[in-house]
Amino acid sequence: MSQRARATVSGARRSIRRTAPARPATEAGSGNQTPSSPVRRINIALQGGGSHGAFSWGVLDRLLEDGRIEVDGISGTSAGAVNATVLAYGIVSGGREGARQMLEALWRGVAECARMSPLQPTWFDRMLGLDRLNLSPGWLLFDHITRFFSPYQLNPSNLNPLRDMLVKMIDFDILRNCRSPRLFLCATNVLSGRMRVFTNHEISIQAVLASSCLPSLFQAVEIEGEYYWDGGYMGNPPIYPLIYETDSRDVLIIRINPIRIPDVPTTAREIIDRVNTLSFNSSLMREMRAIEFVSRLIDEGALDPAQYRRMFIHNIDAETEMARLGVSSKFNADWHFLRELYTLGRERADSWLEANFSALGTRSSTDIIETFL
Repeated sequence: MSQRARATVSGARRSIRRTAPARPATEAGSGNQTPSSPVRRINIALQGGGSHGAFSWGVLDRLLEDGRIEVDGISGTSAGAVNATVLAYGIVSGGREGARQMLEALWRGVAECARMSPLQPTWFDRMLGLDRLNLSPGWLLFDHITRFFSPYQLNPSNLNPLRDMLVKMIDFDILRNCRSPRLFLCATNVLSGRMRVFTNHEISIQAVLASSCLPSLFQAVEIEGEYYWDGGYMGNPPIYPLIYETDSRDVLIIRINPIRIPDVPTTAREIIDRVNTLSFNSSLMREMRAIEFVSRLIDEGALDPAQYRRMFIHNIDAETEMARLGVSSKFNADWHFLRELYTLGRERADSWLEANFSALGTRSSTDIIETFL
């Protein structure tokens, strides 16, 4: 981590230490809340997608600023797991404002670390306003090499700047001992092919790294004799822990992987990009299909609503904007690009709050069939 990144992280931690301990949801934070404003307790599900997670940062920042949202549970995968962990620690350490500071410190740290990376947009990309790295010599070399050599050969020391940054930012003992918000991080067991969801008392730097372990970049993460890769292969993000292990019936999915794209992929790169997107969306779509099925049975009287929970599903995305970005842009951690995604996330969250806040606790604001199926 660069000296500037370390200073950013240290400043955020010092600021949070000066912040008063988190207060009850009806008091903590100011934002746009008034004494008569209702406070809604919700679950948040955060998708993974590399640097596109900066969109989720923007959404979370706007929700925290608003002041009417209290977080019950957070589910996250890959970049979503990193955002989820930092969000939870910020809330526990310094309330809503503490969480906002920690999230900004995270993404500033990511951008600072990336300044030394060969994966940079070219001047031509910047001039054309492109956010992909397809013209970057560093990306072309990286894309080619990782098809023939594994991280065990290319990165035998298993260096990971994210590990160093998160260790400096987060006291994992605090997260393991807190009961709220409830945290669920998803990883994929390499040997068994099963999903593993790490909960509060299991959260560690290893759990976060396991959830975000892209097998082409990093060696599998070992935890208690088991080996894990990125959770996106099995749950991106998992919804079921939010159904069974939290009190709130509202689940807000912050989605950064587009389900629909405008054109049929025709180049080899476009085809690979689309295959990756389909793979990382498949688990979420399966869970949405199950939720829609149970909801329909409850409506038809085939299931007893006293025994089966009706979940209210909400969604914030940037489907059109994300559909034009290729997989290479997920490795673009240029601060200008991250800020664009952050701003887009805040705008989408602001629109969602205005249109759908009243739906919380009463109904879904998203048509599951139209959006996911």
